[in-house]
Amino acid sequence: MIEIKDIHKKFGKNEVLKGIDLSINQGGIFAILGPNGSGKTTLIKSILGMVLPDSGEISINGKSLKNSFKYRENIDYLPQIANFPGNLKVKELIEMIKDLRNSKATNDRELIELFKLQPFLNKKLVNLSGGTKQKVNLVLTFMFDGPLIILDEPTSGLDPISHLRLKNLIFAEKKKGKTILVTSHILSFVEEIADEIVFLLEGKIYFKGSITELKLKTSQPDFEHAIASILSASYA
Repeated sequence: MIEIKDIHKKFGKNEVLKGIDLSINQGGIFAILGPNGSGKTTLIKSILGMVLPDSGEISINGKSLKNSFKYRENIDYLPQIANFPGNLKVKELIEMIKDLRNSKATNDRELIELFKLQPFLNKKLVNLSGGTKQKVNLVLTFMFDGPLIILDEPTSGLDPISHLRLKNLIFAEKKKGKTILVTSHILSFVEEIADEIVFLLEGKIYFKGSITELKLKTSQPDFEHAIASILSASYA
């Protein structure tokens, strides 16, 4: 589904992506991991067209992203930090996003019920807690039916019950044949959901494969120790 070929990106003298080559097939859950500054966010924003690589090419379903923007209509994106006007009510924000996307194929009512947001629909965003805002952002992300979903730290601020509901929602979308890219610092969450991981280190892909394969590569008994061993080696 996604083909990334020899992507390079610099910000000033800082080379953030150093020749990334990556293929992500249609269907499944893929976690993009790495320490701060490894290039995760830049890679995701390059796929979204929010960052333009200095060289290389990205294509989705065989079509290059260069000079194109229509492909974004098929991506449902949850940013790590979503900033919306605080004076809007929750229901007003949901309707505004539906109007902007110009799509009637939504299931916002089911998602509002799932995350128990009915009592907050008439409240302004500025008065919501961080966890409730995250639930609103999840509704905005999943209420459309695009084939590609990108989730940047989706568990941020969620209580345990909402965390479980999110996990089940992700699995349900996977069953529909969708491709889901996730970044998260919560390793237990990644271990529960990811079919494959892509681990970035200093702008390059250090590893791509299953968690079982990573444990074998690092000779570690569990996922947490496997990640720790990579980071320890990189900081040595």
